[in-house]
Amino acid sequence: MTEIPPDTSRARDWEGRYQEGHTPWDKGAASPGLLDFLRTHPWQGRRVVVPGCGLGHDVRALAAAGLESVGLDIAPSAIAAAQAAPAVPLASFHQADLFQLPARWRGAFDCVWEHTCFCAISPLHRQEYVAAIASLLRPGGTFLAVFFLDPETQSGPPFGTTKEELHRRFDRSFEVEQEWQPENAYPGRVGREWMWRARLR
Repeated sequence: MTEIPPDTSRARDWEGRYQEGHTPWDKGAASPGLLDFLRTHPWQGRRVVVPGCGLGHDVRALAAAGLESVGLDIAPSAIAAAQAAPAVPLASFHQADLFQLPARWRGAFDCVWEHTCFCAISPLHRQEYVAAIASLLRPGGTFLAVFFLDPETQSGPPFGTTKEELHRRFDRSFEVEQEWQPENAYPGRVGREWMWRARLR
């Protein structure tokens, strides 16, 4: 995996947002697209990691579906809040920088669930993101994602993307097995999200 030096200003920025309570990306519930997927795809027994997990709604939903679920976030306050929420068996939370991952997590997961991490980081680091995600997965592991195609702001975060950019960045490392527009999304996001299920090559 290509590593970059720790971006301490980036870490302080996200931590500051949590301390100020300025977290518009947090909707208080797990991704509707993820919940729909879990209802139709029994995945019990797998180990999944959620980068940029925030307050941990998706992590707890995955754990409730029977997956050992590990949430990662760069902001200490996000992890503290996730850990303070009512515990769900199989769910755990760790402060970590996606671009400076401990060696013990490399190749340690069956699945990565992507929700708000890709759109939160600068597009300048998106190729490093792809490499980091690939490094977390076991051979043939699954990358399940919901991407925010069209956020309200153009300056970001969140930073938008296109279906074409997603294929350009990911296709070398992943084979997309399924892609679709989720029927359900948070209010205001219907028709603006795109989901993937892909396999690590």
